[in-house]
Amino acid sequence: MVKIRSLFLFTVHCSLLTLLMGCAGIGGSGKKLRVLDLAEDRIADLTINQHYAGRKELLFFSMGKTADYLEGYIQGIVTDYQDNPIQGVIVRASPLGEKSGKSSAGDGTSEPGKTFESTAFDAGVSDTNGMYRIRFSVPIVRKQVDIRGTLQYNPGWEQMKTNLGKSYEPQMKETPFRLFYDAKSGLLAFSEGIRKLIVQPVTSDVKPRREQLPGATAPLPAKKEEKTEKKGGEEDLFKGFDFNQ
Repeated sequence: MVKIRSLFLFTVHCSLLTLLMGCAGIGGSGKKLRVLDLAEDRIADLTINQHYAGRKELLFFSMGKTADYLEGYIQGIVTDYQDNPIQGVIVRASPLGEKSGKSSAGDGTSEPGKTFESTAFDAGVSDTNGMYRIRFSVPIVRKQVDIRGTLQYNPGWEQMKTNLGKSYEPQMKETPFRLFYDAKSGLLAFSEGIRKLIVQPVTSDVKPRREQLPGATAPLPAKKEEKTEKKGGEEDLFKGFDFNQ
């Protein structure tokens, strides 16, 4: 009878301890962050937080598991061809290579961070200064973060043009990106694949050796049509004379 009661008390204590650990692990402050930024301010406001990552079943009780997540913002600027900031342009980040994995410990539990099920990227919208910020939360697996994906610039511009009659067509529709972080060394890197550089031909007052450079110039802004109204009662005093002859 004493053994049964002791086992019961032990189970109750373990359950309370598991509940407290699980509650403390959700959104709590994480470890100290070391950063050697090679992203040139493309990544901002980095933090490491702990989040609830499932439960681990033991012999007589279950224990809550937590995982470290790297959180921050991917930021950039949207402008037109004249370098004027543009507001209201949506930029999305989509991770690639989603797959599931199991824990290397062999205990049958899923390893948080080895899948992209908990990876989150919120869409960013450019503000009045043209700056957008994409919030991300990615799990740290074996003290590293290595996420590949694509950045999509204003992905619904064609539908918006059809529905509203106007929209912003992006110069680049999407670009590949890679976000890498090593917790041991604090190394942070962000790359965005092959960037497209647009140039336009220009000439000086001096006659160039070659008649014309290949390539097109930037599109000119649309001009407003000026409506001219003829005043009633005005007559052409010279309508009877033909000056073209």
